[in-house]
Amino acid sequence: MAPFRSVAQLGVVLAVMGAVLGPVPLGSPAPPHGAPSERSAAMAGQEQEDSRVLAGRRIVLSYSGPTPPAGVLRTLREGRAAGVILFGENVTSPDQLAEAVAELKQAAAEAPQPRTLLLMTDQEGGKVRRLPGAPELSARRVGLAADPVAAATDSGAGAARTLADAGLNLNLAPVLDVYDKPDNFIDHPERSYSQDPATVAQLGSAFLTAQQGLGVAATAKHFPGLGAAPRSENTDERPVTLNVPLSQLRARGEAPYRAAIAAGVRLVMTSWAVYPALDPDRPAGFSPTVVQGELRGRLGFQGVTVTDALEAEALAPYGGAGDRALAAAQAGMDLLLCSARDPQQAEDATEALAAALDDGRLERHAFADAVARVDALRGSLG
Repeated sequence: MAPFRSVAQLGVVLAVMGAVLGPVPLGSPAPPHGAPSERSAAMAGQEQEDSRVLAGRRIVLSYSGPTPPAGVLRTLREGRAAGVILFGENVTSPDQLAEAVAELKQAAAEAPQPRTLLLMTDQEGGKVRRLPGAPELSARRVGLAADPVAAATDSGAGAARTLADAGLNLNLAPVLDVYDKPDNFIDHPERSYSQDPATVAQLGSAFLTAQQGLGVAATAKHFPGLGAAPRSENTDERPVTLNVPLSQLRARGEAPYRAAIAAGVRLVMTSWAVYPALDPDRPAGFSPTVVQGELRGRLGFQGVTVTDALEAEALAPYGGAGDRALAAAQAGMDLLLCSARDPQQAEDATEALAAALDDGRLERHAFADAVARVDALRGSLG
């Protein structure tokens, strides 16, 4: 363990230094708008595909209970989903989970153009673990450890092993929110490493570097940061507005993402809060200013963007699953997280994207770029 830890810690230090001293390197997989030759190839292939299939390649679906429903397996066989998110209710035992994962993978392998299925969960550590096992330490406990970087490295490696052993290849972690007041929304469940953005940057990068080094993709969340949210302000339950000055938002909320991008994080999840300093009218995941301007333009992220749960109550003013999926895609989100444990949610999102692609509300070049980024991620994972 010691040699691995030393290498990982060195990588984290270099990533954090690079993030502080200069622009984020543009070396992440899949360009944000697609190189001309890649875009042309993607468009040529996509012109031959049904719009519902193309739309499905941007959807992560979910289901209730321990057994994948026949309809979900059929969707996977048709190639109309990029991935599946699993929750505690989908797991009753290691043997049951192994059987369910094998069914999901087999169905995806039977698609006309089979691609690796993104199989994911939230395995942050501490209280937020969907599967039994590592990482046992919460982010707060990692931050308070005698050697925090070593603890973060161990947590990231532990998360990777837990997921990989279960057949999963993507973790919706680490959380990079920098809490501003003790016991607030993100600190109360111990999901933040620290009040110091440099510490969060270092520990989050250590976690993701260790995890991705073992073949499990990492997701930095919740951009541009939920660290200022009061205890009761939960986007899962209600609309949330965070009136944080732009200078503070960038110096604290966004700072850990610069380090994570420099460390090669594969995905970034946006928040459903509204940030008036950036966009007073729309939640971050519906805002081109946040997604295209801040995350891609200002910070240079070139990987896959993924929404938080589309069923969040913060989005109640924005219509049903189809309306929400369309708003997210128009903002520049690549993957849409349909995590209500209701396969119909994914169907509604897929139909809305397909219809918008056909009638021009979604621009085909941008759609091709998003699909290409998701496909590149899928192709890189086991």
